Amino acid sequence: MNTPEQQRYWLIELLAWWEGRVNTSDLIREFHITRQSASKSIKLYLALQPDSLIYNTHQKAYQPTETFNPLYLKNDVAEYLEWATRHTGTLGLSVHLPYDAVSLPPRHIQPEMMRQLVQAIREHRALEVDYVSLTNPDREGRILVPHSFVKTGLRWHLRAWCEKSQEYRDFVLSRFRGVPELEHVSNKTGEDDHAWHTLVEVVFAPDPRLTPAQKEVFEIDYQMQNGELRITTRACLIQYLIQEMQVGIKMLDPDPKAQQLVLVNKDDISEWLF
Repeated sequence: MNTPEQQRYWLIELLAWWEGRVNTSDLIREFHITRQSASKSIKLYLALQPDSLIYNTHQKAYQPTETFNPLYLKNDVAEYLEWATRHTGTLGLSVHLPYDAVSLPPRHIQPEMMRQLVQAIREHRALEVDYVSLTNPDREGRILVPHSFVKTGLRWHLRAWCEKSQEYRDFVLSRFRGVPELEHVSNKTGEDDHAWHTLVEVVFAPDPRLTPAQKEVFEIDYQMQNGELRITTRACLIQYLIQEMQVGIKMLDPDPKAQQLVLVNKDDISEWLF
């Protein structure tokens, strides 16, 4: 979704798919374009997807047909809700969407630090940093060569080569102290980060102690196939995925309704767990 036209196609699909209607006024409000430009975008989209939308003269809007198959959507309702709630009260949506969200505590991260991290990634350079952890709460100097940022749910990490440990590791951004110093250009670009480039399938299933009716609740929730939820992720992110799914792997909750899901292929992915 890089070009302005593709962004308009995305909105056309988003509203048609989740609201069941879209018209030129929606595009005008979102992109601040003329009615002529909005009409042209819808016509171009229909040329791309000729059997996707049909015009309803009574509602003065395009509606999805039974054969509508979006090209630009993720098919995730969160995509629509995040857009709609962000715009509620500003775009005059056809339906007002009251909402609230859980407030999470922000992690304090200095912009001066981020600038250095971003530059190091883009220029493949090493960094001298001070880092704290639960095992080493006092500042500890390290030489890192970062290659990627990682969002693990509640917090952001930096994936980097650590010269001290001689391996690639994850570092919590909010645990850096001071401003890192840029060092030499490094040959550690992340291409040899095996755990980063290895894709692994993680398999979840409803807790076997649940009744068939209770299992069906989760099977529908997660659109499971044959009673299993299969998610492919980078090997180094498996532990974070399991934590976000709130799956206990060291000890089962005595209450299966609290446990909800279990990890099916623990033995197969044990080398990536920590």
